[in-house]
Amino acid sequence: MKRLLPAPLLSAALFLLWLLLNRSASPGNLVMALVLAWLVPLLTRGLRPLPVRIRRPGVVLRLGLRVMVDTLHSNAAVLRFILFPRLRRHPAAFVHIPLQLRDPNALAVLAMIVCITPGTVWAELARDRSVLLLHVLEVDDPQAVIDHVQNHYERPLMEIFE
Repeated sequence: MKRLLPAPLLSAALFLLWLLLNRSASPGNLVMALVLAWLVPLLTRGLRPLPVRIRRPGVVLRLGLRVMVDTLHSNAAVLRFILFPRLRRHPAAFVHIPLQLRDPNALAVLAMIVCITPGTVWAELARDRSVLLLHVLEVDDPQAVIDHVQNHYERPLMEIFE
């Protein structure tokens, strides 16, 4: 069954989404929705990440709250930067962050966290996944940025995924 329908929830979502987008449950749309719901997960099976087993759900909640708080602080800092560019405290810089995190799902979550936080951009990940190159809008102390990412994001992600 798993070979024929590798992602049943994705198939169901695609089926419903097709019908909702077309605003019709005509026979043609039903057939097309079934074909898409069956083929898309089948053809994209190799693109799906590894199965995830979350080891510490409480840490997920703490990490989510931390990301929300950091995002609010970053929004305020970027807003200050945009409204008052002359008050810019420090120049932008690239920061090399050593990583212990190796799980591909955890790295994907780290990428999302970094990219949704205003003022930071994931620039590059070393081939061996040992160093992250992060662009930060204002950098006073690169070590403080490294410590923040390692302590507030990497360490909880290691608890969750590894």
